[in-house]
Amino acid sequence: MDRMVNVFSNGVFRRKGNTILFESDKGSRYLPVESVREIIVHGEVDFNKRFLEFLSEKEITMHYFNHYGYYMGTFYPREHYNSGFMTLKQAEFYLDSAKRLELAQAFVSGAAQNILKVLRYYANRGKDVSGSVVQIEQLATFIETTKKIPELMALEGNMRELYYQNFDVILAGSGFTFQKRSRRPPTNQLNALISFGNSLMYSIVLAEIYKTHVDPRIGYLHTTNDRRFSLHLDISEIFKPIIVDRLIFTLIAKRMITLKDFGRLEGGIVMSEKARKTFVEGFDERLRQVIRQRKIRRMVSYRRLIRMEIYKLEKHFLGDERYEPFVAQW
Repeated sequence: MDRMVNVFSNGVFRRKGNTILFESDKGSRYLPVESVREIIVHGEVDFNKRFLEFLSEKEITMHYFNHYGYYMGTFYPREHYNSGFMTLKQAEFYLDSAKRLELAQAFVSGAAQNILKVLRYYANRGKDVSGSVVQIEQLATFIETTKKIPELMALEGNMRELYYQNFDVILAGSGFTFQKRSRRPPTNQLNALISFGNSLMYSIVLAEIYKTHVDPRIGYLHTTNDRRFSLHLDISEIFKPIIVDRLIFTLIAKRMITLKDFGRLEGGIVMSEKARKTFVEGFDERLRQVIRQRKIRRMVSYRRLIRMEIYKLEKHFLGDERYEPFVAQW
């Protein structure tokens, strides 16, 4: 099974024979390379070129997060699976404005449908979110008729803003408040959780793209420009509501993370190491959670669903099957 290894301590990574050794003031830890597929670094770590060569050989990605919990970057091993033909097909779908728009619309539609799934779930549990459900449903009807990418992104932003306004309703009595979306740095505890969860989502989607023939540098909703990667941002929009947001609601409802687990740093709010570890454990558990995939009629994990989403894009690029975004069934 693919493992996501999170490192919170400061220390040193080394290659030790045919395995990875992490040394810190808490002791030594060996990581089995046969099952590790990505390492997520939250602390200050040192390593040498030999270690990076070993990661590349074993096809292990390494992601970096700063003290705010923001994704900062990735060591991305040399492309083992990238196909020149597939990259050309991706570029074709980017350069053709109609083909690009169709994909961008699909990503926004998938995000909207999964946002609505989350809101309806809580509406069925007595939360007063029905008004926003109606408004988002109305906005979603404009997806197919919106013909410019910037306008499509604005439409998606409006739907997500309506969605975020319901976080206070869903979390009523918890002490956590949304107020407004804030980043770099987040100005309250709930925004810190959202930013941290979204960053984890981006890193996992990027790691899954790496295992396919698709090039992560070519995005469709998020413009391909001077940023290193963009496709993982497109795909993440679909999964953030049902993986990240649902996890946030669960952790707060069960008081596994409380307001005491946050501090203030440089004008922003930061999560404690305890809170980040709790979140990461919950995130990993959710990725491993299995559900029945109706189309293929078998049980698959959420992590596998992310990979399958990328395979669907491959088929779309090759003209085998029109891409349809994943929508939760509950």
